[in-house]
Amino acid sequence: MDVNRRHLLNASVAGLTAGALAAATTDAARAAPLTSTMGRDVTQYGVRPNSPDDQTRNLQRAIDDAARAQAPLALPPGIYRTTSLKLSNGSQLVGVRGATRLAFNGGASLLESQGADHIGISGITFDGGSIKLPARRGLLHCLGGRDLRISDCEITGSGGNGIWLENVAGAISNNILTNIAGTAIVSFDARGLIVAQNTILGTNDNGIEILRTAIGDDGTLVIDNRIEDIKAGPGGSGQYGNAINAFRAGNVIVSGNRIRNCDYSAVRGNSASNIHISGNSVSDVREVALYSEFAFEGAVISGNTVDGAAVGVSVCNFNEGGRIAVVQGNIIRNLIPKRPAGTKPDDDAGIGIYIEADSSVTGNVIENAPSFGIVSGWGRYLRDVAISGNVIRNAFIGIGVSVAQGAGTTLVTGNMISGAPRGAVVGLDHARPVTPDLTADGAQRYAQVALGNNAVR
Repeated sequence: MDVNRRHLLNASVAGLTAGALAAATTDAARAAPLTSTMGRDVTQYGVRPNSPDDQTRNLQRAIDDAARAQAPLALPPGIYRTTSLKLSNGSQLVGVRGATRLAFNGGASLLESQGADHIGISGITFDGGSIKLPARRGLLHCLGGRDLRISDCEITGSGGNGIWLENVAGAISNNILTNIAGTAIVSFDARGLIVAQNTILGTNDNGIEILRTAIGDDGTLVIDNRIEDIKAGPGGSGQYGNAINAFRAGNVIVSGNRIRNCDYSAVRGNSASNIHISGNSVSDVREVALYSEFAFEGAVISGNTVDGAAVGVSVCNFNEGGRIAVVQGNIIRNLIPKRPAGTKPDDDAGIGIYIEADSSVTGNVIENAPSFGIVSGWGRYLRDVAISGNVIRNAFIGIGVSVAQGAGTTLVTGNMISGAPRGAVVGLDHARPVTPDLTADGAQRYAQVALGNNAVR
């Protein structure tokens, strides 16, 4: 068979050219903007950035079409005025961070979804305009759904809550929430949620609420957030004014957060078993900084710093079943002598650590406590507490231990206590000191106080 070399050469060149063109096309596709290859541009639907007109109808049409196509919807820079918008399965809204703004014109919420999975929202500012929302609503409101992602957004001026979630799994991360009339982020009955690296500045109720309708496992991770300027606007005795509040939610981890200037607590676990509160930096809170209270079993409070609070750490309510805790390696300083208005008049203040049942308090440093460095028990509500290896400086009483009838045993050993004018270790009847310094020579001993090898000066 006679093979023409010119034909072979032409065929080879053609093949190379086709291959090169295919490769170039592939490279171009990879380099092309998202909207040109697989997404939608909202302006293709008649939506006009910076228009003074309401854009709700066209925005909703664009959102619905992009979701049906399983494509992201791009919102170029500009202001888009709108009432309530609904998201469905696969809705992906993408803006330009700091430049794309949805301005709320009224309704129950600005964005809402119900039973929708795989929603993604990023790079958009949501401006609530301080328009009042109905009760139990958020400017962003999501009920039921898996794989929700809200990231790199700003939520400001909400006339209710910022983000409201129920039965949701996903992540709320790297957002900025400011000037919120209610709570910045509320989650009910989470199904696997991460709340991470958000900045929350200025709320009127709470910063973050992790709640359940009944006591049970939750497992939400609240990590590395910055939370400041939290007011108890509605009043109360601790329901509001908290940076992070876990209620009935088991196995919640609260770690690495920076918390400042709260009317009440930095972290409040109420009936929240197996809560971990670790590595948080807390300053200028006006009630208990780190709280585990009511019907819980298991709390780890470790490696935190508290500078300025009425009480540094409180693990209490043995009468309600509250028990089992490790309070370890915290630095607690500069306690204040009074709790805020609204709390019970007999609630103590100026205390570093308060503990009641089945717990270990070890390796903490407490300085400048107007009342007590550490208190163990309240009347007969005391059982099996070990207080060891702590450093207590400049407390009126170093360690107070309940010696009331029916109180259980406290081990007090290996602590360093200095500058405690009323005594290093003193027996209490509820809040009232009733013994001299139990470490002094000749002091009466109590069977429920096991003392050993404390250094006192």
